[in-house]
Amino acid sequence: MGNQFKENFLWGGAVAANQVEGAYNVNGKGLSTSDVVPNGLMGEKHFKVEENVYYPNHDAINFYYNYKEDLALMAEMGFKCFRTSINWTRIFPNGNELVPNEEGLKFYDDLFDEMLKLGMEPVVTISHYETPLYLVDHYGGWMNRKLIDFYLNYCEVIFNRYKDKVKYWMTFNEINAIHFIPFAAGGIRIPEGENKLQYVFQATHHMFLASSLAVQLGHKINKDFQIGCMLTLSTMYPATCKPEDVLGTYQMKRRSWYFSDVMMRGYYPSYAKDVWKQYDVVVEMEDGDEEILRAGTCDYIGFSYYRSSLYEDGMAIMGNTAGNTGSSNPYLETSPWGWQIDPKGLRLVCNEIYDRYQAPLFIVENGLGTIDVVEEDGSINDDYRIEYTKNHLKEVYMAMQEGCDIIGYTYWGCIDLVSAGTGEMKKRYGFVHVDKDNDGNGTLARTKKKSFEWYKKVIASNGECLFEEPVISHS
Repeated sequence: MGNQFKENFLWGGAVAANQVEGAYNVNGKGLSTSDVVPNGLMGEKHFKVEENVYYPNHDAINFYYNYKEDLALMAEMGFKCFRTSINWTRIFPNGNELVPNEEGLKFYDDLFDEMLKLGMEPVVTISHYETPLYLVDHYGGWMNRKLIDFYLNYCEVIFNRYKDKVKYWMTFNEINAIHFIPFAAGGIRIPEGENKLQYVFQATHHMFLASSLAVQLGHKINKDFQIGCMLTLSTMYPATCKPEDVLGTYQMKRRSWYFSDVMMRGYYPSYAKDVWKQYDVVVEMEDGDEEILRAGTCDYIGFSYYRSSLYEDGMAIMGNTAGNTGSSNPYLETSPWGWQIDPKGLRLVCNEIYDRYQAPLFIVENGLGTIDVVEEDGSINDDYRIEYTKNHLKEVYMAMQEGCDIIGYTYWGCIDLVSAGTGEMKKRYGFVHVDKDNDGNGTLARTKKKSFEWYKKVIASNGECLFEEPVISHS
């Protein structure tokens, strides 16, 4: 039938616990890294909850209390799946307890039950920028190998508890983001003047081991579990055809693939030792670590894609291909937050990654964060969001036609949420508007945007309507 996506394609949307739930300190929940950064994850100067400071995610959009109504809206759109995260500190408030918090477990029982009742497959990130703050303060975060045991204890509890409710898991959200948000992604504080990359690569090694052991544990508990890694894979182009720009671009991409190479292939890539040597990094390993990595490779690659950017000779070559150079690509439009809109870049990433690993892909974040205007009649005519999503989905379809095995697509921020990067509500992604501003004012009322009905139609047609020509009226 026409240009339909494959049968059983998982259409849906995505959020993160720390950006929607709120209720940051109720029913036994402890503090996580996300609870102490009022201005988003890029502003990593706040390491405790301070008085007279507004923390947007402490209440967020009240999903903790409103999830049934919100999931009903997602079901109305026809979602086949819904991606969220479990907040580690709801289950283990400090992270190192032996006995889990039953109230936290019960909340996710109820949440997943509601999803399943509405016909949505839960897609669950185990650690989404929600490392327990206690483990950062008392153990040094993922720099400490002891976190592997704490993480595995957490995984064992949730795998056993939800083994009949959740099939799709991801071990760490955007693990390669540790390069530019080490506190959020790795729970590490890097003292002034220290070798940042020593911290980044050592903490990452411990996270790789934790992920691999979690995959092995999960498969023992339920052989049908699909456990993936998750990276930020917005792409990068050479700013010019100057050979240094082209080579630097490739090296930059390879720094992102460093993470997926280990998690998908089970060993460090050939270029890893050269990278460590270049930056005076010594990654401490123990006997048996290499065997652990080989035995627990991930089942699929989850990734986020929002934009593309340019590499210019002289830029620092790190693992963040989403970093802006200051130079704009003249062939692309740009969002109010400076993100260049590049649908074909998504197709490129799908092909690059599938060619490299020949493993299923899951696009678990893609969306447009921008300013919405509520009209006098209450409507929100977000044609720009429809256009953005349509153009990206058409490229996803083309990537599948070219041979990429893609599990599904979960649009990021399907309901307006607190921006991870900036802590703003003004930066809106959703098909559903939430009445709340940057200062916390608003009724929290939910309103369907124009894009709501459009995405509903896309799912109902299994993508076929993406290729329908617009009807032009001649009066």
